[in-house]
Amino acid sequence: MPKVVDDQVVVITGASSGIGRETALAFGERGASVVLAARGEQALREVASEIERLGGRAKVAVTDVGQWPQVEELAQTAVDRFGRIDTWINDAAVSSYATVEQSTIEEIDQIIRVDLLGQIYGMKAALPHMRRQGYGTIINVASVEAERAVPLQAPYAAAKHGIKGFSEALMMELEHENAGIDITLVEPSSTNTPLFTHARSKLGVKPAPIPPVYEPRAVAEAILFVAEHPRRHIVVGGAGKALTLGARIAPALVDWYMVQRGEMFKKQRSDMPDEGKDNLFRPMDGPGSTTGEFGENSNTVSLYTRYLELHPRRQLLLGGALLGMLAIARRARHGREHRHDRAA
Repeated sequence: MPKVVDDQVVVITGASSGIGRETALAFGERGASVVLAARGEQALREVASEIERLGGRAKVAVTDVGQWPQVEELAQTAVDRFGRIDTWINDAAVSSYATVEQSTIEEIDQIIRVDLLGQIYGMKAALPHMRRQGYGTIINVASVEAERAVPLQAPYAAAKHGIKGFSEALMMELEHENAGIDITLVEPSSTNTPLFTHARSKLGVKPAPIPPVYEPRAVAEAILFVAEHPRRHIVVGGAGKALTLGARIAPALVDWYMVQRGEMFKKQRSDMPDEGKDNLFRPMDGPGSTTGEFGENSNTVSLYTRYLELHPRRQLLLGGALLGMLAIARRARHGREHRHDRAA
């Protein structure tokens, strides 16, 4: 399998904006052949031109990932154009900011169709081609909301939880068969993408990402890494890692933090007026963009992800060092207590 990105044929859904667009450009800069999929043709053609300028090869494939026949055709298009699929990246997503009661059934259906079924369709479409090759990597871009839901995003969180569950089941099936196909689940923290501008909002204002916020390039860096060095599961952003750990250790405490004084409701409201435009049911017009409107205090990279999350052995060493320090501190404390008891 071509593990070096430069030689790979890559399919990316959601390639017209945000993380998908940044990732496509990063692959193109390395010389990869990239099949670009999204609903907006103008934005895709702009990305394709930039990839070719950078030295890569690109194929535009206008695709609605919520429609199985179109995703199946996307996979065939990639094979017809470049002969194979080395890496398939499921990234397309839509969102809505509203309470469950405010959300219509049609809105919930659409979010689940694009965000969950779209990734399931992507996995199903890629698998037959990768099986024939005897290798391949599927990277599913979920969110830290795959581990921990937040209010006002119930359908989105449900879809991301579903991606995690489906990915884990498929991982085990492929491992059992020694299929040679790797599945990686990538869970970004809040990222400064156009998703917040494109999301349907019933907040009265545009939604905002929960701080701290990372730039799309931090996620793209992690995706390129796992395309060459497959990992089971990657969280991008130290803040997201802290949230997922908190959700496992003390979920009730996380609940309390999110709802006290309306904390998590306030943080998801921007001070920008809602213009009433969204991409829930149709793509946004125009050339598209990689970044959103929340870059003022964003983090260009995640040092935690770069130096720890992508390197499990370093995590084990750090964990061992911390446990050792705790053990030393505990023995020192017991020693002081013992000396105190003897003196008494």
